[in-house]
Amino acid sequence: MSLSGAHRAAFRREAVVGGRVYALRDDDGFAAPGVGADGARAVPFWSKPTRAARVVDQVEAYRGFEVVAVDVSEWLDEWLPGFEQDGMLVGVNWAGARATGFDLTPAQVREWFEAEK
Repeated sequence: MSLSGAHRAAFRREAVVGGRVYALRDDDGFAAPGVGADGARAVPFWSKPTRAARVVDQVEAYRGFEVVAVDVSEWLDEWLPGFEQDGMLVGVNWAGARATGFDLTPAQVREWFEAEK
């Protein structure tokens, strides 16, 4: 399994157990980096606050952002439908010098949580 694959698996496991996901926000709003090769924008989320904080500390583009907790139920019921409507993807546990990783559709992410019920 690739490192990104391991981060994806950890996201699925940790977010379910912790009941929260973590986003990055600054004065302009939540982080939503540039458009990817497929034309879609991804909004990154992390399964632990320490994972998100590491990106803030290590990636220049995210310096000055704060880590914000979002309850999984709110995220699934309110955030993901909005992302789906806007054609946005969900980045999960991005890491590394450029904060990269898997980007999934909101429907793919929702399936993970439905499988846990």
